[in-house]
Amino acid sequence: MTATDPSERGEPSGGVALGGSGGAQGPRRQPKPPCSQSWLRREGSDRGRPDRARPGEEAAAIAWLRPKRLAGRPLPRRTSRDFSGFGPPTAPAMQPSRISSRHDRSGPGGLEGSSRQEERPFKEPPGPPCHAGRAREGRIAGAVGGPSRESPARLPPGERPASKSLGGSAEALASLPKFAASPSGRPGGCLPLPSQDWPRMGRLGQAGGRSPPGVQRPPRRSSPALAVCRRPEALGRPIQPLGWRARRGGGCSSPVASGGVELSKCKGARYRLGPELEICGYGCSDHYFESDTLLHSFQALAKLLESPVTQDIICDVGMPVMHRNVRYNCRVIFLNKKILLIRPKMALANTGNYREMRWFTPWNRPRQVEDYFLPRMIQEITNQETVPFGDAVLATIDTCIGSEICEELWTPNSPHIEMGIDGVEIFTNSSASHHVLRKAHTRVDLVNSAMTKNGGIYILANQKGCDGDRLYYDGCAMICMNGATVAQGLQFSLDDVEVLVATLDLEDVRSYRAEISSRNLAASKVTPFHRIRVNFALSWSDDISTPTNEPIQWKYHSPEEEISLGPACWLWDYLRRSSQGGFLLPLSGGVDSSSTACIVYSMCLQICSAVWDGNQSVLNDVRKIVNDEAYTPKDPREFCRRILTTCYMASDHSSQDTHDRAKSLAEEIGSYHININIDGVVKAVWGVFSAVTGRMPQYHVCGGSRCENLALQNVQARIRMVFAYLFAQLCLWTRGVPGGLLVLGSSNVDESLQGYFTKYDCSSADINPIGGISKNDLRSFIQYCLDNFHLTALRSILSAPPTAELEPLKEGQVAQTDEADMGMTYAELSVYGKLRKIAKAGPYSMFCKLINMWKDICTPTEVASKVKHFFRMYSINRHKMTILTPSYHAANYSPDDNRFDLRPFLYNSAWSWQFRCIDEQYAGVLELQPKSSTLALLATATGVIGLWNSNAENSMPLSHASMGY
Repeated sequence: MTATDPSERGEPSGGVALGGSGGAQGPRRQPKPPCSQSWLRREGSDRGRPDRARPGEEAAAIAWLRPKRLAGRPLPRRTSRDFSGFGPPTAPAMQPSRISSRHDRSGPGGLEGSSRQEERPFKEPPGPPCHAGRAREGRIAGAVGGPSRESPARLPPGERPASKSLGGSAEALASLPKFAASPSGRPGGCLPLPSQDWPRMGRLGQAGGRSPPGVQRPPRRSSPALAVCRRPEALGRPIQPLGWRARRGGGCSSPVASGGVELSKCKGARYRLGPELEICGYGCSDHYFESDTLLHSFQALAKLLESPVTQDIICDVGMPVMHRNVRYNCRVIFLNKKILLIRPKMALANTGNYREMRWFTPWNRPRQVEDYFLPRMIQEITNQETVPFGDAVLATIDTCIGSEICEELWTPNSPHIEMGIDGVEIFTNSSASHHVLRKAHTRVDLVNSAMTKNGGIYILANQKGCDGDRLYYDGCAMICMNGATVAQGLQFSLDDVEVLVATLDLEDVRSYRAEISSRNLAASKVTPFHRIRVNFALSWSDDISTPTNEPIQWKYHSPEEEISLGPACWLWDYLRRSSQGGFLLPLSGGVDSSSTACIVYSMCLQICSAVWDGNQSVLNDVRKIVNDEAYTPKDPREFCRRILTTCYMASDHSSQDTHDRAKSLAEEIGSYHININIDGVVKAVWGVFSAVTGRMPQYHVCGGSRCENLALQNVQARIRMVFAYLFAQLCLWTRGVPGGLLVLGSSNVDESLQGYFTKYDCSSADINPIGGISKNDLRSFIQYCLDNFHLTALRSILSAPPTAELEPLKEGQVAQTDEADMGMTYAELSVYGKLRKIAKAGPYSMFCKLINMWKDICTPTEVASKVKHFFRMYSINRHKMTILTPSYHAANYSPDDNRFDLRPFLYNSAWSWQFRCIDEQYAGVLELQPKSSTLALLATATGVIGLWNSNAENSMPLSHASMGY
């Protein structure tokens, strides 16, 4: 039985195709006598246990170094392995490397047979299309993007490069490649993932020692780059109308060009990894049910397969696939017009914003592979009738790669656990994970903890950008090794191409795993994964001078920075795809609308920065939006004036303070600002009502009833919405510019949760960038903008109390405040929202939790009153959640009824059973209190309850109820 070292397998010349025989042996020379102290690396550690041994072949399960003197036998020679792939036998054969040996094994741990080392004609392995820089031998160079490398220096036949080892002479020692991940081109930036070769001994970050005298090593091989797509539309999303990359003149951009495969190869990539479901787009939703989606996905795949750009690079793309009439969320991995594997997702995301179980079925057959019959259009290109479909890993010439898909990382029994135990060393993850405030650390901790327990290299590629709905996918590509982050990608950016480079030593993985005895015991009895053997190497010659990456500390954005960047990028994606001319924002001079204005200004800052950095794609979008092919933004304020129109809609109840604050902020950010007085329209509406009914309603402060007060306030709010859409449609027309504007909303998540807004008022808009952000976070964001954007008008906005200004003023001053209307503070609303949604607490559970949480600030009776009041308001106003403006999802307690928070919108607001349980519970608490304290609590309870019952039915404060309908 023989085992072949990877150093014997030469790199392919020109294109590499699957299938065919192993590398042909060159003319043999006289064997060289073995050195007295030589080390032999047994092959197979990167592959784990093979599915079955072929005649004349065997691969060890664990990499190990065996000194010849301990074996007691001379080193045998090796031969090249014959791989059978999926392609026709006419595919080019692998070229042998210059050093080859063979050893026979007669028993466990023993080596028998004579040793003979042969030299073969050396042929330089092909380098990447672009060459600029070289990487260190014996390392894995991982990159998301990254500089390209030079082609290796040619060596004359018979000459071997010098090498390093731990000691003694190396008769046969495998070298480790680099992996680098390179980006893709417009529109989907690529982040690279790892590839690797056999390692040399050494530690992370060390340059390694010099070779002892007389020690020689096989040719060095540099690592390839692994490319990871950055945008959800990376492959052009050729399915119309779902694709966003439609070009002028019709049609979609080339999937190959958009996917950046050519650029990935230019950066040295040998493995291109894209995001989840990138061909059709992750956000297709119920379009997945349509047969057209499957058809067009395969049509796009056919374009990719037949393109010359996708040759000599392993491409990993995401698309839906139907197998035996069951629809799966799959990765399709192909090389040189041959599909290697279709890997279905095994754990589907089905919580919160995700509904994958609605459209797909998980693959519930771990470690099993079936034959998938390809459609005829694909068969004509690949000459394959069937391909493997199922849970398998790729065994390349130089390493073994396992794949996970998004949610599988988050499950308790993730596939990488068993794959790592079975010897897989590199794990790739194609994700579609969206942004939520303060979430990034969770994703990073998951990856790092996974590799801490099992060892290995983990490369996470996530979508970045808006995919046509409320979610923003926030990138954060990362490369982790043995539990430490070594490379971090951007979380927010407008760039379509992102480059992240890391150079790692795969031997560190093996050394790390060697001392984890529990893992090694598990590896001895693990059920092996099916190996898809790929006659292709992810590595080529490298340079010893390149250092390895040291672990880094992940740099997290503060929540204020996330608000400044995430919603801004989301707005830009929405604007450029909607073909509108900009935004219109009703600017009231309060914290909410001012936050929305600051987010648009932050967007302008990012756009100008990208243009100044030479981002032609962003510049083209800017020119299309402003309808000027010669325009180049020079200043964020000037650009903001072109795309943002703000309007202050005053009434008799508006104060001069809010008018001045709105005007000052508009001047500082540069928006096109207009003032509108709505009193004439409001009075006209009431004139019509009075003419028809003969009655004129009055405000509460003027002696009117609750019903009158409600109607008077709501008419003002709804007229503002009418004006907002009127000016959005015609404002550009009045300025001689074609197009319309998108109306921006400015209701925060806390007001939506409680229902503190008028249905179909100016909170009804096209999109809302702050609809998933709490009031407290917005106040912190305003302070951040004041400090970083130097918008001094925000100082007075921050200090002013929130008010709707829908009731008459008292002596020119605002008498109405939001928190007084709601009967609760914004801080309390955030707590209620998190307990209701995240902690899954109903009225009784919330009361039980808040008794302890607020024990220092509230009595049990006060807690009971607050909880009851919140749930009354929540149930009365729940119907408003059905018409919430589509908002940027940034909070896990969002009440969005569309997809995230599925609940009834018709409630029994009395909550009789639940409230009775609360009464019984706090009555028991009162019995445990001292008598004097009990009397005080009862007095407090009487006052609180009386407050809510004195104004209106349903225990609702009057002014709060005014916002109900």
